Amino acid sequence: MTSRLAARRLNSAIAKALAGLKPPDDLTVTQWAERNRRLSSEASAEPGPWRTNRTPYLRGPMDAFTDPKVRRIVMVAASQVGKSEFELNAIGYIIDEDPGSILFIHPTTIDAKEFSKLRVAPMIRDCPTLRKKVAAPKSRDSGNTVLQKTYPGGILTLCGSTEAHALASKPIRYVIGDERDRWAVSAGNEGDPWELAMARQTTFYNAKAVEVSTPTVKGASAIESSYREGTMERWKSQCPHCGEYHEIQWGNIRYEHEENEVNKQKTFKITKIWYVCPGCAAVSDEATMKRQPARWEPDNPAAYANGIRSFWLNAFVSQWASWESIILKYLNAIGSTRKMQVVYNTCFGQLWEDRGELEDEDSLMERREDYGVCEDGRPIELPDGVLVLTAGVDTQDNRMEYEVVGHGHFGETWGIEKGIVMGSPGDAETWIKLDEVLFDRYFRFRDGLRLRVSLSFVDEGGHFTQDVRLRCRERIRKKVFCIKGFDGMDRPYTAPPKQMKIVVDERYLGTCWQYQIGVDSGKQLIMDRLSVKTPGSKYCHFPRRDDYGSAYFAGLLSEHLVHDPARKKPWIWKKIPGHERNEALDCRNYAMAAFKVLPKNLDEIDRKLKAARGQAVPADAAPQKPVSVNRSGTKKLSDFYDDW
Repeated sequence: MTSRLAARRLNSAIAKALAGLKPPDDLTVTQWAERNRRLSSEASAEPGPWRTNRTPYLRGPMDAFTDPKVRRIVMVAASQVGKSEFELNAIGYIIDEDPGSILFIHPTTIDAKEFSKLRVAPMIRDCPTLRKKVAAPKSRDSGNTVLQKTYPGGILTLCGSTEAHALASKPIRYVIGDERDRWAVSAGNEGDPWELAMARQTTFYNAKAVEVSTPTVKGASAIESSYREGTMERWKSQCPHCGEYHEIQWGNIRYEHEENEVNKQKTFKITKIWYVCPGCAAVSDEATMKRQPARWEPDNPAAYANGIRSFWLNAFVSQWASWESIILKYLNAIGSTRKMQVVYNTCFGQLWEDRGELEDEDSLMERREDYGVCEDGRPIELPDGVLVLTAGVDTQDNRMEYEVVGHGHFGETWGIEKGIVMGSPGDAETWIKLDEVLFDRYFRFRDGLRLRVSLSFVDEGGHFTQDVRLRCRERIRKKVFCIKGFDGMDRPYTAPPKQMKIVVDERYLGTCWQYQIGVDSGKQLIMDRLSVKTPGSKYCHFPRRDDYGSAYFAGLLSEHLVHDPARKKPWIWKKIPGHERNEALDCRNYAMAAFKVLPKNLDEIDRKLKAARGQAVPADAAPQKPVSVNRSGTKKLSDFYDDW
């Protein structure tokens, strides 16, 4: 009995060892998935057996994985097309049919852990053939951790692109890179993470490499470069009218829509959508085009001889992304570069190109407006639509430049006044003059109603930091605050204020409130608004006056966003040659930031202005402002704000 037990144990041990040496079945990844893969309920909208006919465009990349002539597969894909399922099916096939060690690289370690928990672990749990080969995660010494899973014949290792030690040691047969365009430029000080990973495949004649990513920015996209090395295939659908095959692209989609206003917010309703064939101009609907025969067509078929197949796919063929949902995302992104880039990358499946489509000085000069005159012949200072005024002040050694900006509903703005006060920011006389022209001043509407600036931001940078802090503290009841600007596209535009020390001539004079501004975010916001060409939501109005002349617009358009791959944070704002004076841009930036942090209720302000003009106001339109009781007796920051 003892000998039989020993024999069983020996056979079991030998079976496990030989399992990794078993030749793979004559299956493609597609066939393996249809036979064994089950989609998990927590990771799929359609749980159950894998059906390739739901994503027929994945058949090409999956079958390329088992093509012995293909060593590298590149897939550029929009969201909601199932590109992660391609990676998972390849991993499942490797573990079950053709085992070898896998290095699965993600942008960060956090991404790797989330993918392992939310996608890999459920796949193993719900696929019986995989569950038999990968040990249970709760067993002792199971070899199944979040970032590493062992199976007969190999190990699956997940890591972030910055982990040089994981990328530069041990031979690896399979390398899979997820969201390639979001990777670090360098793995520590070791260099390009992809090249480090590829170097680990040198000893394998049957190595496979897979790169998958949503596209990002033209000229700065790693996945774009890899795609061009391959067969450059596009998924093309057959026109039901002319029979020609074309890729369904954003430029072929037509639609009609309605705009509505709900609670002072714009909403859109799509009323009609159709597709226009680029070959015959015939019209088809979405359902028809998604049922049409389709196929991959290469632009560079010769790359197959080099063992590289590359695929590019957008969301218009997805079964889970309707054309209506894509159009709505597009309409809601108009006026925001960041939102529009997301739509281009994740829906259109297109690279985002910084086209430099900013307005030039001449075109902005031409769109200036005559704000009109009052009955007494004086120029109108505040056009109808203005509800709130804010100001931004830039400090220089011999002057202080300012701009007053009017704000209305839906982000619509009006340039009210651009001015300069000569004098040192360290002199009291300079600030007294600022009081006269800005902080204490009333601006008039056509009918004589007046507004003061609700909040002013003054830059404390330069050589007069402590003087600016002191003068702003003296004017806190006038809602004048100092600000400090910080570079970096990832820095938030505004943040809660901080108390800063005031030290003049080595004497401590107390503290003041300082706001910290992400100036790069503000510059992008301004450029987005300037690109809006129709008066209304997010449109920028400018008066036809000398203070808004060519010098102002040259300063407002003095910088542009450029990509420098040598920097850790590659996107930076740089001055355009010949545009050295950027005070107008800074002043507008600070005024926009002031509006963002200002406690405001534009509907309430609108009702009060209408009531002051004798217009009908609903009975419940003017609620009393609640009184804040501060039992400590000290002043809080909120005590220095009024309701508008």
